Amino acid sequence: MGGSPDRSPDRSTDRSTDSPYALTHLDALESEAVHIFREVAGEFERPVVLFSGGKDSIVMLHLALKAFAPAAVPFSLLHVDTGHNFPEVIEYRDRVVAQHGLRLHVASVQDYIDRGVLRERPDGTRNPLQTLPLTEAIQRHRFDAVFGGGRRDEEKARAKERVFSLRDEFSQWDPRRQRPELWQLYNGRHAPGEHVRVFPLSNWTELDVWQYIQRERIELPEIYFAHQREVFARDGMWLTAGDWGGPKDGESVEKRRIRYRTVGDMSCTGAVDSDATTLDAVIAEIAASRLTERGATRADDKLSEAAMEDRKREGYF
Repeated sequence: MGGSPDRSPDRSTDRSTDSPYALTHLDALESEAVHIFREVAGEFERPVVLFSGGKDSIVMLHLALKAFAPAAVPFSLLHVDTGHNFPEVIEYRDRVVAQHGLRLHVASVQDYIDRGVLRERPDGTRNPLQTLPLTEAIQRHRFDAVFGGGRRDEEKARAKERVFSLRDEFSQWDPRRQRPELWQLYNGRHAPGEHVRVFPLSNWTELDVWQYIQRERIELPEIYFAHQREVFARDGMWLTAGDWGGPKDGESVEKRRIRYRTVGDMSCTGAVDSDATTLDAVIAEIAASRLTERGATRADDKLSEAAMEDRKREGYF
């Protein structure tokens, strides 16, 4: 996936010097994820990988490339484009797709708004509007397994979900239909019209993701590192000004040194004040944090205690 020469790998995550056969925790997580990708390739006919250009989907694609190297990844990619994405992330997405010769399907929220199928929300955020374009893209292309980069440490509802998560013919999730996954045995059985959401990073933490990025020298959009940006304050978060509806009257724009812990729709993804311009500095910052990335910077998860679970029941990831 490429890399930056000034961000050298952290040798503390290398294999133990005590035994050449010992696995680090990153080796174990990588092995589990690679096993999941290969299991899906063997069980399903039309898998697809959700790829937004965010760090979790970047790590997920890196693992998929490793799982099937030197052959090509046997899956296409899917991105639900809200139209309010960060330009740096979209540029990165398109560059990586071209670099690896991958096929990218884009489901556009703007198309649904233009056709009158969806309506803009009063708050300007389009993140909750992604569900219909996502579920219809899955049905249209007949995808039977959909890889997502969700992790259990992010949010309560995601902590409840299995690695293989069955969705019904309407793409809805029912927690009561969870299947046991003992000894890394995954049950992909599904009826016609149903599909399975697959989470290879389910057991990873945010810190694991960053340490793995460092070890593997994975290139990221610069938005994840500290930079000067025009932002404004809303609901305790720094949001990027844009034509999506911010700022409103009384919300003043100022230039601050910030970075993003997670990347989604500009209207609901907050930045954090930061001086972390290197991977070492980002990892130190994450290790000291007591808030999850979504809890600290995602406005759509602050709507209610069950906001994410409600959206997952409707078909969201």
